[in-house]
Amino acid sequence: MLTHEQEQWIETTAPVVAEHLDAITQRFYPLMFTRYPEVKPLFNEAHQQSGGQPRALASAVLAYVKLRSNPAQARATLAVVVSKHVSLGILPEQYPIVGECLLAAIGDVLGDAVTPAIADAWGALYNELAALLIDLEDQRYREFEQRLGGWRGTRRFKIASTQQESALIRSFILVPEDGGTVADHEPGQYIGVRLTINGEPVYRHYSLSDTPNGRSYRISIKREAEGQVSRHFHDVLQPGDTLELLPPAGDLTLVEGDEPLLLASGGVGQTPLLPLARQALALGRQVVYLHAALDAQHQAFTSEVEALKAEYPQCLKAVRIHERGNEAEHIGRIDHRLLAHYLPSLKTRCYFVGPQGFMTAINSALSELGIGEDRRHFEHFGPSRPLGVAG
Repeated sequence: MLTHEQEQWIETTAPVVAEHLDAITQRFYPLMFTRYPEVKPLFNEAHQQSGGQPRALASAVLAYVKLRSNPAQARATLAVVVSKHVSLGILPEQYPIVGECLLAAIGDVLGDAVTPAIADAWGALYNELAALLIDLEDQRYREFEQRLGGWRGTRRFKIASTQQESALIRSFILVPEDGGTVADHEPGQYIGVRLTINGEPVYRHYSLSDTPNGRSYRISIKREAEGQVSRHFHDVLQPGDTLELLPPAGDLTLVEGDEPLLLASGGVGQTPLLPLARQALALGRQVVYLHAALDAQHQAFTSEVEALKAEYPQCLKAVRIHERGNEAEHIGRIDHRLLAHYLPSLKTRCYFVGPQGFMTAINSALSELGIGEDRRHFEHFGPSRPLGVAG
């Protein structure tokens, strides 16, 4: 617990730190990777270069400073951070590394303005945040480990089979190398993947694109032209190859209730929403499923969606939106007019996943249509940031 003096220093200096937080986080990462190169594989290099990762860290620190007086709200706000950390297998012993380098970065950016008392206060604040995250993450690790088929740390899986879903998206069916049971996950969650490329470990997380079955997991990956890991999956890995998985995580899960759902996805954003649709339909809920793709060749999971339409003809309305061609119900993009046409009611619970610009447009349109913030659910595939932020 911070002392009264430390609390005062945080309150006094928080606006200054907030003003310079982008510069601090930009300094923090190179500093940490130089001092502790062993942690670099835990961070996506593309997100570092785009600035997404530094912005996400800055947002988390600022959010905690503002919310720490309300522990319940602070825990809820940090849920996204906890999920990302669980999917990477972050350990308690890694937190002092971050704390040391973050405080050094603050000192480098603010210079002599950081007195020993101020440094001590921010160090105490970081330790408080770290202790909270460690506790929340340990709860997640222990809960999953205790499930039938669960584990802690990494578990080796092998690729049982693959299937090309579209011109760029391929599914990989993963089964435990030990032949054991696979723990259930919540539809909409993602899973951490650890593999070795050119002798170096790399970490990524991918949405689990099917509902749980106790035998396997399915991830469906878009081949990115500049994506080191996605190209490795598409161009190198074959059935029989092995990789390591970390526990499933993520909070884009179905909220209980009987209200209708609108699920809108762009491109590979379909991967978490397809299992959500399947789960909701099995519960008897009405689902409007909107998916936007470049054209028919880039439309994934066509046969699965058609099978769901046949199985739930009274509950599912599935609509394809293509930017070009003539094989979809709509040509163009998901916009305000199209959402207004298909939105069942103002009580609808809406989930949407896709590129940043796509989600920003959907979020804005739904807000204008009267859908409250508590009924709008979305998830970033990369570092989390407010919708509307460029990059």
